[in-house]
Amino acid sequence: MKIHEYQAKNLFRKNGIPVLDGIACFSVKEAVEASIKLGGDIWAVKAQIHAGGRGKGGGVKIAKSLNEVKGHAEEILGMKLITHQTDKNGQVVRRLFIEQGASIQKEFYVGMLVDRSSQRVCLMASSEGGMNIEDVANKTPERINKVLIDPTEGLTSEDIKKVSQIINFPQCDLSEITTLLQNLYLSGFFYML
Repeated sequence: MKIHEYQAKNLFRKNGIPVLDGIACFSVKEAVEASIKLGGDIWAVKAQIHAGGRGKGGGVKIAKSLNEVKGHAEEILGMKLITHQTDKNGQVVRRLFIEQGASIQKEFYVGMLVDRSSQRVCLMASSEGGMNIEDVANKTPERINKVLIDPTEGLTSEDIKKVSQIINFPQCDLSEITTLLQNLYLSGFFYML
């Protein structure tokens, strides 16, 4: 399934998975208007193409003023974005996603996919999250922890506790993490491996 980030986040939101607010845009004017509507004083201006690595390719910029939103939108819209997941010709950016900014203290990686060899959903988690997760997978794969979910039991509290302890989530309510992971699992947003 190929969908844009803004589409995935809309689906997450509908399934009780918390995401930052954002608005898809097709023009510089719409990008500035979206920033005003979202409020705040920091925004992410994100290219929407069907490929990963957008940040490293110059397709994700942080703006701390409306003038910066305008400048980044002008720079990104219409550019040929080349990433490790595009061919040498890249993809032309025709749509942006303006997202509220956030104060990030620590990034984690959590994903679920269907592991074809075991025919189970695999919950993957790492304390080394962020846009360098593919580097982690290549250089230090032991830092990505995997839990195969028994389809007859579903995602259990023991699975969640195990992952939380292994990757050392910050001190917070385990019920928040449980809700997030259960909603992700029940929503069925899995990639095929």
